[in-house]
Amino acid sequence: MRSVTYAMSVSLDGYIVGPDGGFDWTVPGKDVFRFWIDEIRGVGVHLLGRRLYETMLYWESADQDASLDDSELEWTALWKPLPKVVFSTTLSAVQGHARLASGGLAEEIERLRAEPGEGEIAIGGATLAAEAAALDLIDEYRAMVYPVLVGGGIPFFARHERRVDLDLVETRTFSSRVVYLRYRVAR
Repeated sequence: MRSVTYAMSVSLDGYIVGPDGGFDWTVPGKDVFRFWIDEIRGVGVHLLGRRLYETMLYWESADQDASLDDSELEWTALWKPLPKVVFSTTLSAVQGHARLASGGLAEEIERLRAEPGEGEIAIGGATLAAEAAALDLIDEYRAMVYPVLVGGGIPFFARHERRVDLDLVETRTFSSRVVYLRYRVAR
């Protein structure tokens, strides 16, 4: 069965964006960017909330940007054809290899797990991930922890009173002082 993973960059105090909505502190160094390139190779479909979808729209046409380096072009080549499912109540259309979710999150994940195919079902966006976590649909949590305190914003983890036991699967420290943490839900 395909696993569901939630992976995002996060400040040390637990936010994916700061109080002003900014996330400029998540600009990855070359080693972190290479890691994300390798990670996306294992994804079969990416589920996104509206805000993350709109942020990632840049990569749908980024290959037209002459200033991109080889690794950014490689990311674009992997991201563009990747199937994406967007959860939004305000969007009426999406671009590229994306489609709007036709059902609720649990139904979409159940359908994707039942379909033939390889690769993980990745979830991006804290709001969407919080819904998946509340439904006990996430198999792994992956946090790219940046050495910064932003003091507020959108939290990586939903603020619900729910205990989830996790098993540490992997840690990695990058030259940029960023630390990757990968946990599997203990079942």
